[in-house]
Amino acid sequence: MSTPKITAYLKTYCGWSEGVRAIFRKYGLDYEEKDIIKNPAFRWEMEQKSGQPLSPCVEINGTMLPDISGEEVEQWMISQGLLTPSEAEPDAPIDRACSDAQHAAMAAGQAGSIRFVN
Repeated sequence: MSTPKITAYLKTYCGWSEGVRAIFRKYGLDYEEKDIIKNPAFRWEMEQKSGQPLSPCVEINGTMLPDISGEEVEQWMISQGLLTPSEAEPDAPIDRACSDAQHAAMAAGQAGSIRFVN
């Protein structure tokens, strides 16, 4: 299996983005992360490439997967023969947004203390 080229357009603190990161950690995949919150140019690039404004978006070997969850990234990569399925549990939820508590912490400027739990 060849190593896929992955570029992930993610938010700094976001349940969906953390779910995508969790899949990359689960499989030990290298990827380039482009934080669309810290760098608005990456948001513009993501929107141009994906044709829409929602994140996360993940580009794998030139194929853009727009507005996708970690669960969907894993399923797509397996279906394309880029991954062999693993029974290992990811270290963060891969199928949901931030909780209300996580959103409140972000709004209060406590993003560094946010934990993503199953």
